[in-house]
Amino acid sequence: MEFTRVKNFIDGEFVEEAGVEYLTIYNPSTGEQIGELPLSSTETAQKAIDSSYEAYLSWKNLPIAKRVSYLFNLRQKMIDKREDLAVAIATDQAKHISEARGEVQRVIEIMETACSIPTLIQGETLEGISDNINGRVIKQPLGVFGGVAPFNFPALVFGWFIPYAIGTGNTFIFKPSEQSPLFMQKMGEIFHAIGLPKGVVNIVNGDRVVADTWYDSPKMAGVCLVGSTATAKKMAEACGRGGKRSMLLGGAKNVLLAMEDCNHELFISNFINSCYGSAGQRCLAGSIVAVVDEIYDELLEKMVEAAKNLIFGDAMDPDVYMGPVISAQAKARIEDYIQIGIDQGSRLALDGRNPPMPEKNENGYFVGPTIFADVTPCRRIAQEEIFGPVVSVMKVSDLDEAIGIINASPFGNGACIFTQNLYYTEKFIQEVNAGMIGVNVGICAPHPYLPFGGIKDSHLGTNKVQGKDGIDFFTQNKIATVRYAPPAGYVEKVTRRTETAGVRSCVAA
Repeated sequence: MEFTRVKNFIDGEFVEEAGVEYLTIYNPSTGEQIGELPLSSTETAQKAIDSSYEAYLSWKNLPIAKRVSYLFNLRQKMIDKREDLAVAIATDQAKHISEARGEVQRVIEIMETACSIPTLIQGETLEGISDNINGRVIKQPLGVFGGVAPFNFPALVFGWFIPYAIGTGNTFIFKPSEQSPLFMQKMGEIFHAIGLPKGVVNIVNGDRVVADTWYDSPKMAGVCLVGSTATAKKMAEACGRGGKRSMLLGGAKNVLLAMEDCNHELFISNFINSCYGSAGQRCLAGSIVAVVDEIYDELLEKMVEAAKNLIFGDAMDPDVYMGPVISAQAKARIEDYIQIGIDQGSRLALDGRNPPMPEKNENGYFVGPTIFADVTPCRRIAQEEIFGPVVSVMKVSDLDEAIGIINASPFGNGACIFTQNLYYTEKFIQEVNAGMIGVNVGICAPHPYLPFGGIKDSHLGTNKVQGKDGIDFFTQNKIATVRYAPPAGYVEKVTRRTETAGVRSCVAA
């Protein structure tokens, strides 16, 4: 990919801001510089707010069929450009190209769900509350929303936020991650190509300066985030002070539980996908594997063998399964956690540090599949989010012990059980304190029709993303109480007509 000078997309045009600092964008597969990104100023961020607010005043009154027609056009352009979009993700985010294509496809599916907004946004009517009184609930947009995306899912997070926001009549300001902005550059081109009205979506690149302009602005209605729990808590506090709605998805420490009756082949394939897909850089990646003691040694051996045979390397190599982590800093942090695991007494069954790489990738940010065995719940590698291809394997005696370990975590994003036992399944679903549950699946991501999000420290704010939750977050309920009565003289007029002429009827004699 050619060197890209990232630009902001404001008021329907790509624009550059003079006199600001630029950050370098790297290809994590090679360590090469592939572009630069502006650290936008407060003034530019304010211009985006003004543009979005001005657009909102007319966009909210556009007939819903016309608004949704832009979503249909957006979906079609994404289909037409899906390979370009996937390559952008695989280049700056270094998600393997096959997974990048899958991410784009999932966003297209989210777009298809958002195209049903005319049905999802319908209100309610209650007749006969009292004599001649009806009640009506109407869902209406709120205004301008801002959203901050993480590096790991630049397309998916766009899909969670923007289609639902603009489809329901709001406008949106999107701040991509400084590390993976290229997907949204492509989307800006698509917004322009479909003729999306100016200001309906603005893209502002930079750091926290951009979001800091949102909290106190009277023109902003709410803020969305996918990021760390620490960041989500700070943003929740700022949104509270500013009276803004917030939908903030935080960190995770997801558990895969293998019961004694699990299908080993099914578990291993799901374990590899969950723990090492996207190099473990997913909010629903498996981080802890709990195994009941009857099958612990056997399953651990199979896990290590499968992970050893996993092919990793350049994200654009079709023969590769797993690409690099996002940055040199991330690589160093993950390797620090591996050393912490060793120092605290866990057994390193598979070491992914310093893997041999081809010459073109020797400066890339690679950490191979890593497995710790005999981990106890109190150790840091079992408690803290590592966000890399590092797995902690624990031995548990039974289902209740496993549920206790899961529920003791401050995080509550996802948890999966592998079993053929209906009792285990229903007890797990009922008692595990997590927002998303999987049964015989390694990634418990709900379909776009359904809400996505965790609980506890994995989710702060009022609603989850996508599905009906997405509609509810981006709309407010207006309730009308309507008393109806005949106009003056109407009853007397009807009475006189009835008395003199009778009631007309078309019923044959």
